[in-house]
Amino acid sequence: MLSLQFWLWAIVGGSCALYIAIAFRARARTTADFYVADRHVGPIANGMATAAIWMSAASFISVAGLLAQNGYDASVYLMGWTGGYVLLALLVAPYLRRFGKYTVPEFIGDRYFSGLARLVAVGCLLIISVTFVIGQMRGVGIAFSRFLEVDFTVGVAAGMGIVLVYAVVGGMKGITYTQIVQYVVLILAYTIPAIFISLQLTDSPVPQLALGGEYLRDGAASGVALLDKLDQVMTDLGFSAYTAQKDATLNLFLLAATLMIGTAGLPHIIVRFFSVRRVAQARSSVGWTLIFIAILYTTAPAVGAMVRLNLIESIQTGPVGAATANVAIDTLPDWMNRWSKTGLLAWEDKNGDGRLQYYDDQNQRFAATAAGYGWKGNELTRIDHDILTLANPELAHLPAWVIALVVAGALAAALATAAALLLTIASAISHDLLKGLLLPRLSERGELLAGRIAMVPAALFAAYLALHPPGAAAEVVALAFGVAAATLFPTLMLGIFDKRANGPGAILGMLSGLSFTAGYIVWFKGWFYFPATAMAPDNPDNWVLGIAPEAIGALGAVINFAVAYLVSRLTAAPPGPIQELVEDIRVPKGAEPGVDARL
Repeated sequence: MLSLQFWLWAIVGGSCALYIAIAFRARARTTADFYVADRHVGPIANGMATAAIWMSAASFISVAGLLAQNGYDASVYLMGWTGGYVLLALLVAPYLRRFGKYTVPEFIGDRYFSGLARLVAVGCLLIISVTFVIGQMRGVGIAFSRFLEVDFTVGVAAGMGIVLVYAVVGGMKGITYTQIVQYVVLILAYTIPAIFISLQLTDSPVPQLALGGEYLRDGAASGVALLDKLDQVMTDLGFSAYTAQKDATLNLFLLAATLMIGTAGLPHIIVRFFSVRRVAQARSSVGWTLIFIAILYTTAPAVGAMVRLNLIESIQTGPVGAATANVAIDTLPDWMNRWSKTGLLAWEDKNGDGRLQYYDDQNQRFAATAAGYGWKGNELTRIDHDILTLANPELAHLPAWVIALVVAGALAAALATAAALLLTIASAISHDLLKGLLLPRLSERGELLAGRIAMVPAALFAAYLALHPPGAAAEVVALAFGVAAATLFPTLMLGIFDKRANGPGAILGMLSGLSFTAGYIVWFKGWFYFPATAMAPDNPDNWVLGIAPEAIGALGAVINFAVAYLVSRLTAAPPGPIQELVEDIRVPKGAEPGVDARL
């Protein structure tokens, strides 16, 4: 039988080599290739590529982990992101494609007739993209540390090197074709193990149906629903029920709103719709993207529930409180020993009984019960919930090739998004900052070189921050959504639908939204997300009205809208040609090529 390490090198190593080969084969030779793939991408292909960068490390690795950890509450991530794509399809993608530019800051600069507005948009874009790419580098590091069986730091460095090679060479053109392959890899990697585990736990080959199916005990019907079984095992160990709401309703509502409007303001997603030839194809691309995303997002709740149940039952092997009902530390499952090498999983025998206890030792109501069992604290001292999706097939004792496929899928998701973000950062620096504002006479060759060089420090900085993340990958990404919601989304909406919105309004609106949102995030997460620089502990007891930093972007967006609207009414209206342009991009001529307005 072929070993796990063989399959890891064959599938993971082979897929990484394929990505690099595609990037070299379809490498960018012009700025149009580098920024928008020369606008030659079809709707279905663009939908697959967009789905690949959308289903980042946050979706592939972290969402199921958050669902496993937080249960019902974490479903807000799926609802917010999916709803955001509807906003993107209806309110953003067609109009920006009709405008015919390369980047979001370029649209803002031309629409508001202001170089300063473009500069502020570049600053916002860089904050959003760098924050977002931290989560991807973290996902890359986790996957590579498992693949190479090395420390997490080495995994981050290895992944950063690979993504830099194919992003720098390929540009948007090479990245697009790479992302199509990455989508196929990641969706197979997510659904195949989910089907296997669904059959094990419920005898249903459809994970979406298994979530509401009957739990199998030793292969036989138990008469208990899967979710009821999970609720029972969790409450028996002092945890809150999986299906119970644990977070405040206001916080959940604002987090969903932040994720929705943040989605419609993400520059690395919006720019994908600049790569199709016509406005109608931009709309069609959004539809295809939703279909491709739905395959993973409807599977994630089942994966999260099943991995939490398997995790508990791999440690609590018998009735809670029985002397021999916890796994012996000297016979721990192989997956635990392998993941401990990454530094993302650790345990300690606190009561010296040679067995591992996993329970909620923060639950004061359960403390007396735990003490009666002879337990002296939760002995699974560290379990990074971002590893759970990758560990899921090992927990379920699936074949080695399935385990390797999941690692390859996690890498595909993280690499696809990291490459897109680095390209967005490079475009902002080379096209908007250098060519658009500082060096307007910069040659096309010089602009292309500047874009490639700009990716290197961006990747290094993001990789460094990934070693000290402010949370799980999905939580880090949520911070980027918050900044996007508070800065770019209101500016884009007013630019498309309000002829009276002007440059001063856009500038002050973005700055006010950014200041409020970033200030709140820094207060609890620290400068550059270093916890030691935070002004208050990041927990519900300290949050204002119980609003988490990840959810504050919705209020930042309200401030941005209000400031921009009022300032625009109190200052001079935009020039006549600008107002005519706003009318023109809203004309429903979806079959026509985009307008290339050069003011």
